[in-house]
Amino acid sequence: MQRQPSMKAPPAGLYTEEQRRRRDASPWTLVQGILAPTQFLVFLVSLALVIWYLVTGDGLAIAAWSVVIKTLVLYAIMIAGSIWEKDVFGHYLFAPAFFWEDVVSMGVIALHTAYLVVWLGDLLPYAQQMAIALAAYAAYAVNAAQFLLKLRAARLQEARMGAAEGHRAAPEGAAAGEGAE
Repeated sequence: MQRQPSMKAPPAGLYTEEQRRRRDASPWTLVQGILAPTQFLVFLVSLALVIWYLVTGDGLAIAAWSVVIKTLVLYAIMIAGSIWEKDVFGHYLFAPAFFWEDVVSMGVIALHTAYLVVWLGDLLPYAQQMAIALAAYAAYAVNAAQFLLKLRAARLQEARMGAAEGHRAAPEGAAAGEGAE
């Protein structure tokens, strides 16, 4: 049984040359570049507010709303990210190059959504609601680390490719600085 072309293993690096071209041409690359640090900033502020509430008992409303805002930003980046993934890899989700990041993202979304359900339904005591938020945030931190490692891998791949292209462009036998007088 032969695999469909869209399901083949990822290239030796993170992106093929064509995928890199599509990534660079996609407007969703910029959207992701804006949403990712925005989400991280919202996460840090919300985390501080949730911890403040759990430690002092003060600021429940602002802590709860901060988790809601964090969840909405997460939904936005997930939608934008799936469109970006479709542009670059031909899959809305679970492209081989980002399979595990997407798997963990589903858990992150599930935990954030669980928070919204218990918050909207007032189904649990506030401290337990915040415990769900903290679990969601821990999963988000793992997922963010995954994506940062992928970003680093992509930059290293591009640096290696750039160095290889520069090496190929140099005339054979010419060392750096030779012939420059």
